[in-house]
Amino acid sequence: MEKEFTPEEQKRERAVLVGLSCPRFGPEEDADERTMAELAALTETAGGEPVAMMLQHRPAPDARTFLGEGKVEELKALAEANEADLIIFDNELSPSQMRVLEEETGRTVLDRSALILDIFAQRARTGEGKLQVELAQYQYILPRLAGLGKSMSRLGGGIGTRGPGESKLESDRRHIRRRIDKLREDLEQVRQVRAVQRRQRKKTDLPLVAIVGYTNAGKSTLLNCLTGAGIEANDRLFDTLDPTTRKKRISDTQEILLSDTVGFIRKLPHHLISAFKATLEELAYADLLLHVVDLSDPDRELHAQTVEKVINQLGAEAIPRVIVLNKADKCDILPYLPEGVLFSARTGEGTDKLLEAIEQALGRGKHEMTLLIPYSDGAALDALHREAQVKSVEYEAEGTKVVVVVDDKTCGRMQKYRVEE
Repeated sequence: MEKEFTPEEQKRERAVLVGLSCPRFGPEEDADERTMAELAALTETAGGEPVAMMLQHRPAPDARTFLGEGKVEELKALAEANEADLIIFDNELSPSQMRVLEEETGRTVLDRSALILDIFAQRARTGEGKLQVELAQYQYILPRLAGLGKSMSRLGGGIGTRGPGESKLESDRRHIRRRIDKLREDLEQVRQVRAVQRRQRKKTDLPLVAIVGYTNAGKSTLLNCLTGAGIEANDRLFDTLDPTTRKKRISDTQEILLSDTVGFIRKLPHHLISAFKATLEELAYADLLLHVVDLSDPDRELHAQTVEKVINQLGAEAIPRVIVLNKADKCDILPYLPEGVLFSARTGEGTDKLLEAIEQALGRGKHEMTLLIPYSDGAALDALHREAQVKSVEYEAEGTKVVVVVDDKTCGRMQKYRVEE
């Protein structure tokens, strides 16, 4: 399948998009019309302009050229005809394949991972975000040093060159390994700071509700709608990279911390998940996840599965969640609705029902207990301060009397200290 774009679309850094569909590939590697459309959106987000598209079907990828010699000739002709600067693959390429393709086509060649890393490099605003992007890019570059050709020596910037900088990219492995070690040390300090912040949050007795979802599902718009956070929220992929947290009173008796997170996407580079661990691991400490699904997206079910997979990778699968069926205002005829809350972050429709659902989910599985902890069991009291909501503390002759709100697991562990009021 080949598709050429109209002259009006041929602007900025011009890119030919290529994908390989192969029976040997799993869903995380295979390319199809849907992933190619997403690749076009990613290219535009990075500042490029898709000018042509090629989707190749093969029983197996070619070890040398990935596509096969004949198809590479077609690709070269397609790039020349459209005056393309770049060739971007939806699949992940080996360093040698990337080098051969650059030599054969005379164009810079990137794969999907490099494109996503470039977008993250543009979006990072905070020091922490920049550290995490730089680490991900170095982890991507290191095993490719021997095989990368033209893309390692590009001058003048452009897609695929943002981030660590040209002089650093041309450094030897030893320098890059030293830099990776330093970035990991810096990010470990970030994780320690976040651990302190989590402990402080526990003391405020405010539950943390994390907003998760596929990129461009409307997470930032939802946060703005509920809290008036005023963060920039545009209709484009990965618009928000650095997380934002705001307080929100959801009822007369309940206040929460609502936190936005980076969006997920199919074929998310594992370098990013690893590098962004300091940010993404916050999900594992949330009391509730709001999984935002774009109801107007025909691929909503597939995107929801992608998000659930990343949540599981981060060890947050046991955290309760509320499904938010966002962008309901875009649907003239509502599709089959899975379990969830119908909502429009743009108009605010469904806000009351969403806040109700959040309050109910936070109360589910919670137990208020009165405990008497002997002074000799200080570790149990410390655990309660870390894991539970401590409502009151009294010091008596036999020990410390506390009233706490705990989850099912902690309730079972603390039964031996329970006393009746």
